[in-house]
Amino acid sequence: MANPQRSAARPARRGKILAVSLIAILAAGGLSFLGARAAADFLEDSASRKLGTALAPYDWVRVRTDGLRVHLNGTAPDEVQRYRVLAQAEAVVDAARIVDDIQITAQQTQQPPDFEVELLRNDDGISIIGLVPADLDRKAMVDALKRQTGGSSVSDLLETADYPVPKGWQDAFALGLRAAQLAPHAKISVRAGEVTVRAITDSPAEKLSLETALNRARPKGVELMADVTAPRPLIAPFTLRFVKDVAGARFDACAADTDAARARILAKGRDAGVSDAAQCQLGLGVPSPKWADAAVAGIAAIETLGVGSVTLSDTDIALFAPAEVEAARFDEVVGRLEGALPPVFKLTAEHESARDRDAGPVEFSAVVDGGGVSLRGRIADERMRGVVESLARSRFGEVDSSLRIDDKAPEGWTLRAIAGLEAMQGLSRGMVTVTPALIKITGVSGNQTASDTTAARLSQQLGPGARYELAIRYDRRLDPLLGLPSGVECVDQLNATMRESEIGFEPNKSVIAGDPGPTLARLAETMKNCADFRIEAGGHTDAQGSEAFNAELSRRRAQAVVEAMTAAGIDTRYLTAKGYGESQPVSDNDTDAGREANRRIEFTLLADDPVMAEVPRPAELVKGVTDSPEILAGKVQAVATGAATGALMPAVGDLIEAQASGTEGANLAAIAAATRPALGAIGRDPVLRALADPTTPEGAAARAGTRPAQTGVGIVPDLPGAIIPAITPMSPPDVAGELRPPPRPTAGDAAGNASENASGDAP
Repeated sequence: MANPQRSAARPARRGKILAVSLIAILAAGGLSFLGARAAADFLEDSASRKLGTALAPYDWVRVRTDGLRVHLNGTAPDEVQRYRVLAQAEAVVDAARIVDDIQITAQQTQQPPDFEVELLRNDDGISIIGLVPADLDRKAMVDALKRQTGGSSVSDLLETADYPVPKGWQDAFALGLRAAQLAPHAKISVRAGEVTVRAITDSPAEKLSLETALNRARPKGVELMADVTAPRPLIAPFTLRFVKDVAGARFDACAADTDAARARILAKGRDAGVSDAAQCQLGLGVPSPKWADAAVAGIAAIETLGVGSVTLSDTDIALFAPAEVEAARFDEVVGRLEGALPPVFKLTAEHESARDRDAGPVEFSAVVDGGGVSLRGRIADERMRGVVESLARSRFGEVDSSLRIDDKAPEGWTLRAIAGLEAMQGLSRGMVTVTPALIKITGVSGNQTASDTTAARLSQQLGPGARYELAIRYDRRLDPLLGLPSGVECVDQLNATMRESEIGFEPNKSVIAGDPGPTLARLAETMKNCADFRIEAGGHTDAQGSEAFNAELSRRRAQAVVEAMTAAGIDTRYLTAKGYGESQPVSDNDTDAGREANRRIEFTLLADDPVMAEVPRPAELVKGVTDSPEILAGKVQAVATGAATGALMPAVGDLIEAQASGTEGANLAAIAAATRPALGAIGRDPVLRALADPTTPEGAAARAGTRPAQTGVGIVPDLPGAIIPAITPMSPPDVAGELRPPPRPTAGDAAGNASENASGDAP
């Protein structure tokens, strides 16, 4: 039978065991919880610290940890910033633990991109790179570039964007395409309202031509930045010619290889009497780095002699001194020059003798103008005449020849004639006279370096010792690189301005209504290159009112426009005003539109040629070549005392100088007859006719041996300006200027002014 006490103790012991077990379990659970909580806190703190360090650059983001989870909060400026924060966070903690609560700032209306294009052109073709509007017809653009550049390959590397086109983009892009057509080697950058061109050309002439073309093509409102460079021209032969005579010192040709060499040469030239305006061309092809040393030594030699010329053609140097230079002085100067020249240079010196003066009657002359060439004088034989005429025809077109065969022509005569013709190339009009002693070329050219080119041609064909004289004047209106407008083009531009933004007037008055400033600004831009043309501003009215009132009103309105242009700073010296009233309608007077069209200011060209503001002085010969020492001494003394200038033309200048030198009984008619052939070839000979005709005041004075009337500086014939021939020997640009007589109106001008004043229509 069981023990009742033992049976009662067993449940009590089980209860204690259960209690202890429960306490142990609870303790273990508590410890586990605390351990887990501590571990979680450690992980949270560690993640928070690491993320705080990694995301420190992003001050807008906030990090919050929740156990193993990491909450990222804040407002990102854009999607890119949000992505960068997430990438940085995932590098620190597992991506599965990151909760992305980042917001993005509301975006403003997106701005259109900057449309930019670069065009690269070289010998391989054209490449176009950049961003353009989506509506651009790229195929048409490529086809046009190929067509306009002679079939060059075009690589289209453009991207497009469908955004509004910014202001100024279309005009700038059009200019960029035009620049790519004009410049064969260039980089063109295009932005809205702005074009930058960096180009390389083959010569200074092409550089100027490209710059002029780009400026002409530039639309209004587009900024153009052109950086155009050109290599120095190749000069062959490398030539310098320095002359000093009674007219002063000058460079007929001047070339230098460096800026320093040019500065030395010009400085020495100024010491010898050359004008400060003298120019010296920089170029390639110098035969020796000692070129400047040789040039300076040669100029110094002529300065010491006081008269003569020195020509450097590559390494050959030719020095010429006229007969009046003493032999001992000539020998001394030549000896010093030989010692001063660098070793590579070879000197040839010539001292004129008395027997050299009379070189015989043989002469050849050619006159070139826009219609061809006229040949006069002597030639060796029939075969040589055919050669010269064929050459003239190939160079100048139509030939008017009256050459005579002369079997007594000196040896090498045809070569001299051909050299003279060849040297005339590049002159718009001019004259060459060839004698056994001298080749003389006078004329006008639109090339600023025409004198240098002519001297180089003569030296190349005849050698540096050839004796020649050049008097070539630069005329900017003939320069094709400047592209100056003709008189007709000037008037067309003025009338186009008046049609587009006509100046208005108050009803029945000559008072300008509104602001004429914009119109005057456009007129001023045109008149910059047109002020030397004779132009009429004609006023016109409709048919309302009386004819007399309309005529006077139109005249006063035209005059008001001229006065407004003058007040705006426009040169209106040759601009006249005239009123035509209702006499020249361009539309009917029955409608408002027709009457408005008839009320206008219209410009008309009065003369095709521009007004010559001043008469260039003819070039002086190298004295001593054709005159005796006695006459030369008299001329030098006359010039020194201001008694003679020869300021209008060779024939008159010779007459004046002959009188001023004190030559008794000068046969003026003989001098006139001797100079008649040259001027007769030009077709302008009224001076000689007046001098030879005893019934004229000039002729009577010539026969009586009296001096012409004195006007201006020195002795200048008091003859009307209309008698000046179309082609007159002139001083080079660097010596002309000081002794020119003031311009006088022609007889035609006087008659025209008198007529206008009588009609009451003159301004």
